[in-house]
Amino acid sequence: MHKNILAHLNEAILLFNRQLELIYINAAGEILLADSEKHLLGLTANSLFKSSGSSLLIDLQQCLNLEDPIVDREIKLVRPNHTIKVNISVTPLFHNNVLNEILVEMQQVDRQLRISKEEQLFAQQNMSRLLAKGLAHEIKNPLGGIRGAAQLLELELEDQDLQEYTQIIIQESDRLKALMDKMLGPKKPAKKELLNIHEVLERVRQLVNIEANKIIIKTDYDPSIPDLKADKNQLIQVVLNIVQNAVQAMHHKGTISIKSRVLRQLTISRKHYKLTAKIDISDNGPGITSEMMSQIFYPMITSRAEGTGLGLSIAQSLINQHNGFIECESEPGNTIFSIFLPLVNADEKE
Repeated sequence: MHKNILAHLNEAILLFNRQLELIYINAAGEILLADSEKHLLGLTANSLFKSSGSSLLIDLQQCLNLEDPIVDREIKLVRPNHTIKVNISVTPLFHNNVLNEILVEMQQVDRQLRISKEEQLFAQQNMSRLLAKGLAHEIKNPLGGIRGAAQLLELELEDQDLQEYTQIIIQESDRLKALMDKMLGPKKPAKKELLNIHEVLERVRQLVNIEANKIIIKTDYDPSIPDLKADKNQLIQVVLNIVQNAVQAMHHKGTISIKSRVLRQLTISRKHYKLTAKIDISDNGPGITSEMMSQIFYPMITSRAEGTGLGLSIAQSLINQHNGFIECESEPGNTIFSIFLPLVNADEKE
């Protein structure tokens, strides 16, 4: 019974002997370590975790030496293709007052951290969108009156020089109206059709190669990604905006990497998807400051004097229409924008 219970736990359970050799692992542990029980049993903790840094090994050794439980949070655990974060609980097990084994409980926290971050991002995005729409409507209404009054005034003026001033009023009113329309976001719903995401990425790569020939673009595509239902033009707009931002941040000289991968069992906006496409767009530019990082998806926020600050806000809105989202991580020399797009089969309802 106890083995059946352990096998069905979502939390990884590992049992080590006094020599820190693995003597038991449950199914969740096999998934976490991306290997089978047959290959893992008998390996030492040092062999299992040597590439994950010293924190985990120190915790195990300290529990063994002090014979006291230890709890540690957000420890990096290196897996074959990526790194995850786990919370661990290390407990000494005694038999006849002698420490014989060490029980290690591991809980992956990346998903919880990402869901929390995503919900906060969606809440911020919705609030900023409501504020932007309210502001845009309040500005557009008097703009129409100003433009109409300028047109009537122009009809009454015979002096060509004075008519030039009314033309300026009309043109500037039109410019502000166009800016307000951008703030309101896309007017038309996405026209979704089955497409290969790599068609979009390659189109953007070609466009940027023409415009910025000093930029090196590296690609790392996963050919196994199935087709997804999406609006091709909208996805091109999103990816092109992110890549062009990277080009400008690097002053048209540097390296941009575009990588595609498939993620399994991902939750986005409280909906569970079996398969999700993840597109990473990274650059080796100066990075985004921590102050700007918390605001980059807000409308009218930009670090460039000539920018409108609407590009990333609109990009997030377009990806939201595809039930996905965009997140960003940045440090000097490495900025990564990640686009998550659920892969919905043609026979499934969105």
